[in-house]
Amino acid sequence: MSSTGSHVDAQALRELQQVMGNDFVLLIETFLNDSRIRLAAIDEAIAAGDSEALRRSAHSFKGSASNMAAPLLAELCQRLETLALNGEIAAAPAVVQRIRTEYGHVLEALQTDR
Repeated sequence: MSSTGSHVDAQALRELQQVMGNDFVLLIETFLNDSRIRLAAIDEAIAAGDSEALRRSAHSFKGSASNMAAPLLAELCQRLETLALNGEIAAAPAVVQRIRTEYGHVLEALQTDR
């Protein structure tokens, strides 16, 4: 695997790859598919003004990002979760844009390292 930069913890990803073996590619594909679903759920929650649904979706995405060794993406999801917990949905779109940007970097890093 090549160096993934600051978007993905390369050492943690290598360890995960060693543990998962041949299932590592399936793990990445599952993460990517689940991420698209979570981003859609986040958009829906914001559009509906549903802070609890937003909190749950952000929390789930945070866990997935952590599991895939994507610390900045996880941190951004934590920020979104906190906004939702505090009912600050109006501030959420700016954080979601940063999440989408970071997710793009993570996606690129993961596809490079396959």
